[in-house]
Amino acid sequence: MEVYAKYLAGIDNPDNRDRTEEILTWINHKYPNLQPLIKWNTPMFSDHGTYIIGFSTAKHHLSVSPEEAGITHFSDNIKQTGYSATKGLFRIKWSEPVNYELLEKMIEFNIEDKAEYTKFWRE
Repeated sequence: MEVYAKYLAGIDNPDNRDRTEEILTWINHKYPNLQPLIKWNTPMFSDHGTYIIGFSTAKHHLSVSPEEAGITHFSDNIKQTGYSATKGLFRIKWSEPVNYELLEKMIEFNIEDKAEYTKFWRE
């Protein structure tokens, strides 16, 4: 998790920083085979060199990006949680609970779906 230390230190709001660290730590413990990394100043996780999920912080929310395929596949689940979404990410407001079950499904979907994938991003 040391790879995320500088990114986390740059989050001014301590509550937002703690929450972001909590999510990243949860993923790291739940999926120890995933590689934690920072690319484009964004914390993310990869598997055998392919992107699985990434995060970015904003003033009012945490953005979660499972790639467009993940958003499409889980669009109903995202709507049910009340999270807002675009075609590439969904947003968890700092005041909303984190739906770890949804994160788990998205991560597992991407791990399975990209098991034979050799590029970082889907084409």
